[in-house]
Amino acid sequence: MTQASGILIAAPRSGSGKTTITLGLQRALARRGLRVRGMKCGPDYIDPAFHAEATGTPSYNLDSFAMSTPLLKALAAEAAFNAEFIIAEGSMGLFDGVRQEIGRTGASADIAALFGWPVVLVLDVSGHAQSAAAVALGCARLDPRITVAGVVLNRVASERHRRLVEDGMARIGMPVLGALMRTDTLSLPERHLGLVQAGETAELDQRLEHLADAVENAIDIDRLIALSRPTLIDRDAAVRALPPPGQRIALASDQAFSFIYPHVLAGWREAGAEIVTFSPLADEPPPPDCDTCWLPGGYPELHAGRIAGAHRFLQGLRTFSTHHPIHGECGGYMVLGKTLEDGSGHVHPMAGLLPVETSYAKRKMHLGYRVAHLLHNGVLGPAGSRLVGHEFHYASVTQSDSSPDAAFAAIMDAEETQLGAAGHRRGFVTGSFFHAIARE
Repeated sequence: MTQASGILIAAPRSGSGKTTITLGLQRALARRGLRVRGMKCGPDYIDPAFHAEATGTPSYNLDSFAMSTPLLKALAAEAAFNAEFIIAEGSMGLFDGVRQEIGRTGASADIAALFGWPVVLVLDVSGHAQSAAAVALGCARLDPRITVAGVVLNRVASERHRRLVEDGMARIGMPVLGALMRTDTLSLPERHLGLVQAGETAELDQRLEHLADAVENAIDIDRLIALSRPTLIDRDAAVRALPPPGQRIALASDQAFSFIYPHVLAGWREAGAEIVTFSPLADEPPPPDCDTCWLPGGYPELHAGRIAGAHRFLQGLRTFSTHHPIHGECGGYMVLGKTLEDGSGHVHPMAGLLPVETSYAKRKMHLGYRVAHLLHNGVLGPAGSRLVGHEFHYASVTQSDSSPDAAFAAIMDAEETQLGAAGHRRGFVTGSFFHAIARE
């Protein structure tokens, strides 16, 4: 029984270059002929799609707050027993998470500790030199559960700058695995929820090859591979995040609707459900022979005019809703509402299946873990079920039917602060801004 070795690419803070270096490493190892799997710490639903493009294999999220330990182990086992090497990517700073017991904070360090993956720290050294060693030393010593095996220097200004930083690392005995110079070419396009989606990034394969070339030239990959360690996991029985909402699921899937966790879809398929995709932007209605329709999140605000003009799609939703369940998450929830105001202030009519109007012109960031207690029986489970997930959007609700019997769930944050009723339920239709990650 062989298990993939792994490492975790992390950083002291966001914006250090984790994603570009992770993708470069993943593609570089994949083109060497290794079976590589990516994993993403935390609730980000965009980066796993880039991992999949870089490696040619699926990438799953691993979240120590939102997922139970058995689920984490099941997802890691699926990767570890089907690959030779795992390159996991952290989120935010290495230790950043919520105020919970150690091991359940959602921090990347929890994942490194659980699976025994050494941490390779990406350090943005712009603006300092020898002092970067103090940051690396703090990361190496803060949590005795993990091992920081080495650092990769990013945004180095010159060879002299590199030597100064390396002098500091030598004082603390920290291996420097490589250094990338400051350049604008090692980046990927972004928008308000993170990177532009993999499917929309122009010449993505060429960009990934460029990242791999840069990483091959700048990082001692053989040394990095030697620092990896076998994944600490046994092959357990399958544990699924969410039961499938139906046997035959109509899934909206295009540039406006794409934010659904890969592990959720994989779990539905493993449970025997059939996923039938359709494109609202192509004015396709949900297939009438499906028994459930799922509208994931995405960027409907960027395509609101096209969605409003997709009459077959909107009427198809209304017809489907008379006999079958429909659930919308975040962007999907907004499309199920009455109207959507885009960032320019134009108001577009939507499906009108839920009593809510939303706006992107009145931007306000909503971000964080959420725990949802379902108020009614539905596709996500019976009333009283407890789901853990995430919310990240800039939309505002401008008008809503807030009567208690119209709500989808009662929501609290990661510190168990009650946030009140959320989302809506009307007939067979439900929706909220909540992205479900797992059911407890």
